[in-house]
Amino acid sequence: MQNEDENPTPSGQLMLQALTLPADTNPSGDIYGGWLMTKMDLAGSITAQAIANGRVTTVAVGSMVFLRPVPVGASVGFYVDVEEVGRSSIRTLVEAWIMDPQGGEAQKITEGEFVFVAIDGNGRTRPINK
Repeated sequence: MQNEDENPTPSGQLMLQALTLPADTNPSGDIYGGWLMTKMDLAGSITAQAIANGRVTTVAVGSMVFLRPVPVGASVGFYVDVEEVGRSSIRTLVEAWIMDPQGGEAQKITEGEFVFVAIDGNGRTRPINK
């Protein structure tokens, strides 16, 4: 994970934005890490599907470190940067940032590497037509 001081702005393309709600919290009132991972997977898959021109599935997720808790009511932006496109796979870096609605600085929450594989209608790996 990059040190947030080295790169204080999101990298990649904004692919998804979501508002955190009370139903997404743990007993301490912070957003579950699993909620963030789900949205990150979704953001990455949107990009991967566009590259693969069709169906993809997640095959791997790299390690993640959560830098700060996410409060209820936060607007979270999910940014995707394509790192590599292989014969049938797409490796992406997905970052999650809390967006300040008043135009202040965004705060990085986490990042993770998500790897997707293009699949056919039978769920079998297929080549990506580049």
